[in-house]
Amino acid sequence: MNLQNPVYAALTGPHASFAEVRGNARRYPAAVAPFLGVPDEPTAADWADAAELLRAGGPAALMRPEFPVPDGIKLDRMFDLVQFVAPADLPAEDPEAVLLGADDVPDMLALVALTDPGPFRSRTIELGTYVGIRRDGELVAMAGTRFSLPEYAEISAVCTHPSARGQGLATRLIRAVAAHVVATSRTPFLHTGGTNTTAIRLYESLGFTLSNEMKVTLVEAV
Repeated sequence: MNLQNPVYAALTGPHASFAEVRGNARRYPAAVAPFLGVPDEPTAADWADAAELLRAGGPAALMRPEFPVPDGIKLDRMFDLVQFVAPADLPAEDPEAVLLGADDVPDMLALVALTDPGPFRSRTIELGTYVGIRRDGELVAMAGTRFSLPEYAEISAVCTHPSARGQGLATRLIRAVAAHVVATSRTPFLHTGGTNTTAIRLYESLGFTLSNEMKVTLVEAV
């Protein structure tokens, strides 16, 4: 499975039911996730279809190696992304981690707004399994699975409230989410910004190995 094009792999695979489709182009609904996917080697027709999806659903992000911007697509911003694949010994259940559901979404959105782990929207929870840790009723840490591929599942939305940092909660939840992924006979992987040295050090300390260097490209229709 092509980890260099995870959005497209998800939207033509396990997440096909979420896909807004035009030709070979795919995107998630904006309330689910702000991502657009096109084939590994898109044609002019594929880009034209992608532009139509952008016109209908608003700006989105491509997650793949850098590409020349075609006619009909406007590049708003681009930044480096690194992708890591988890080691086999990563998974570990955590007795304090609780399954998060629809009723938890307001607390999850509040934690995301405070910590900015990356895109998480009102329906993102529908994409996978999310777990969290609460202290005195307050959600202080969470993580879950976002892109679902046939052989892989992406760990995402890893975040900790500033008041609870330094306690190893992110590591515990990464391991707990990995346990959920491995239980489905898939391998965990994840992404972080290419300049996020703190996160990169954490993932490397847990045994993650670099699998791809990519770009997140924010685009809209001309």
